[in-house]
Amino acid sequence: MQTKLADFIKDTADGREADAILRKCVHCGFCTATCPTYQLLGDELDGPRGRIYLIKGMLEGAEVTASTQLHLDRCLTCRACETTCPSGVQYGRLVDIGRKLAEERVPRPLPARLLRFALRLVLPRTWLFGSLLKLGRWLRPALPFALQDKVPAAVPDAGVWPAARHARRMLVLAGCVQPALSPDINAAAARVLDQLGISLIEAPGAGCCGAVRFHLNAQEDGLDDMRALIDAWWPHVGEGDAGTAGGVEAIVMTASGCGTTVKEYGHLLAHDPAYAGKAGRISALTKDLSEVIAAELNSLKSLLAKTAPSAQTSKLALQLPCTLQHGQKISGLVESILAAAGFELTPVADGHLCCGSAGTYSILQPELSARLKVNKLAALHAGSPQAIVSANIGCLSHLQSGTALPLEHWIVALERRLTG
Repeated sequence: MQTKLADFIKDTADGREADAILRKCVHCGFCTATCPTYQLLGDELDGPRGRIYLIKGMLEGAEVTASTQLHLDRCLTCRACETTCPSGVQYGRLVDIGRKLAEERVPRPLPARLLRFALRLVLPRTWLFGSLLKLGRWLRPALPFALQDKVPAAVPDAGVWPAARHARRMLVLAGCVQPALSPDINAAAARVLDQLGISLIEAPGAGCCGAVRFHLNAQEDGLDDMRALIDAWWPHVGEGDAGTAGGVEAIVMTASGCGTTVKEYGHLLAHDPAYAGKAGRISALTKDLSEVIAAELNSLKSLLAKTAPSAQTSKLALQLPCTLQHGQKISGLVESILAAAGFELTPVADGHLCCGSAGTYSILQPELSARLKVNKLAALHAGSPQAIVSANIGCLSHLQSGTALPLEHWIVALERRLTG
């Protein structure tokens, strides 16, 4: 794709990056076949190719309108188009750049500004989100149905977190909303890894990964969250070798949405001289939980062989989050781990399509999100599973409101199998 960027952007870091991305696009349209919003709406401007043309126009000096902003807002940033693209177009980065420009040029109505401000204020702060969640659970019967849908009736118990006792140590991100919604996830991961000879630890003061505010177009605030998380982790990472007192072996992500962002720290902070090197090291150390356990699969199989068979749930439907299969380009690992544990995975049609959670998308685009949820749950239910498992807290909480089936993180199901 030929480009001629306007003077205001062409010599900036964003302009140079956008120009390189745009020049890879060959207009083939393969991306439209896997775009959830294009499938729902049938509008070229609600597909990746159309949005790329809108962004190109903005960068070349075209007028930025509320309509332009709406089409960009409707994008889930699921990045299924990146998986499909034969030219390697990094659409996710391009849409971040386009949204930032649209946010600067198009004032939003006051209610929309207030909602986005509230999301940026509450979600990254674990203490505030947790407190409001407790209040919401207490008031749940009196809440409007739309809010009841967002507030879980109960929160699972975390159980005991094993003491750090192994030479092999890994950090895990607590996250911002996950500790309040599902404290059992990281605790289950810690117990499983403990049995595999790995101690999992959380760093004090390690907060939001930055994805929430960054993807709400408060990108500088999101970058500040990333820097703060690097600072919290750095005493545990440092410059030492893995496994020594100066450094942990890996940074483990139990939420694939956070994992996608942290793995991109090296790129997102590449132009920050104070943090570029540290960010690159953090990204290099970061692994999804499935990558960590898949590397220990033989040891896991030995543990499983010692576990007495039981009448536990064995037929599962796996909802593989977009952030895992498209953002991190990881597929097959969770499936192989669950298969090794004796679970039967039911077929899920169109497994590449988004469930509609997509961070804050279910709040900001509720109608489209609800339609995607209905479609995803129909696909998950089709194989008559006993339960549904996923790898991201946003997907879990979004889907649970639409099904009576048990829905949990796959590591929780695996730990239950290990304990018999």
